[in-house]
Amino acid sequence: MSESLNFYSIDAKGMVFDQNQHPLQEPESIQSFFNFLQIGDAFQITTRLHDQTILVEAYDAPLIAKQIHLSKHSNNLTNAYDLSWNFELSSLILDEWDRFHGLTTSGIPFVMDSKAQDQFFDQLDHFDDDSFSYDNSTYLPEPFWITDSSPNQESYWTQKYQNQEAGWDLGDSAMGLKVLLPKLKLPSSRILVLGGGHGHDAAHFAQQGHHVTLVDISPEAIKRAKTSYGHLAQLHFIEGDIFQLPHTMYNQYDLIFEHTCYCAIDPTRRNELVRQWRRLLHSNGTLLGLFFTMPKRMGPPFGGSEWELNRRLQSHFQPLIWQRFRQSIKPRLGRELLIYMQRKSD
Repeated sequence: MSESLNFYSIDAKGMVFDQNQHPLQEPESIQSFFNFLQIGDAFQITTRLHDQTILVEAYDAPLIAKQIHLSKHSNNLTNAYDLSWNFELSSLILDEWDRFHGLTTSGIPFVMDSKAQDQFFDQLDHFDDDSFSYDNSTYLPEPFWITDSSPNQESYWTQKYQNQEAGWDLGDSAMGLKVLLPKLKLPSSRILVLGGGHGHDAAHFAQQGHHVTLVDISPEAIKRAKTSYGHLAQLHFIEGDIFQLPHTMYNQYDLIFEHTCYCAIDPTRRNELVRQWRRLLHSNGTLLGLFFTMPKRMGPPFGGSEWELNRRLQSHFQPLIWQRFRQSIKPRLGRELLIYMQRKSD
């Protein structure tokens, strides 16, 4: 399926490249690319170019605002190609790095670069840590993530399993794991799978000769994983909160595999999860993960971006492989990032 699709990428500066990393240069193609941008029901970013549907892989937001102009009649942003979109001030939200994001009036997400954000502040009547004012109206931008405490609770996940609502479960191990693991040629390793669910990924590692520990907060998940894979002698199961594991597990693992755990937890705990990965790995340990990259503020699954992941991981891990995964199942195409990183020294 992926062979018949074209993938274009948008880099951190908002520049467009085809799947061979050639920049998009023809003015008509650039105009068409951005005119037909849309966010699908599954939060895939697509466009139309030369009568073909294109899957768009954005490093950050699909639109990077290089300039911001406010007026009483309309507000607009301009990107690196000098194309403009209107937006409402009420659409603006703030991420944890104090960057303003928003939606164009056609529903395309954007983020302001540092220069645009400075321009934005210069045009306001007033701003403080919680609000800003323009043209006699005051706005209180919401946090980027829309969440509550539900994903932190064991009962939430157990109910999902009992109600057959485990939509993240593929009935098999992740395609990215099956494709990459043979290429890594790992020696027999101690593998940790957090939020392991039905156990397909953990079982795949165990079947390749690794010593694997699966952790999940839901007793129902552990029960189902044991039913399917309890016969594997090299696979061990722990029912527990991934953030409250005993210190005896610290510095014990050669590799942590991440798949649909990062996107499932409350996003405000993502930095905490990254620190937990680091604690659990030994000094030369590695992190192998498949991450959703999609403009989805609500969840689970919650979305994210390559920009965000790089910002969270760069202090703790050194990248060995960092690439979009284009061999996934159809519903995930254009939305998966495959990374393999080594823990940085203390």
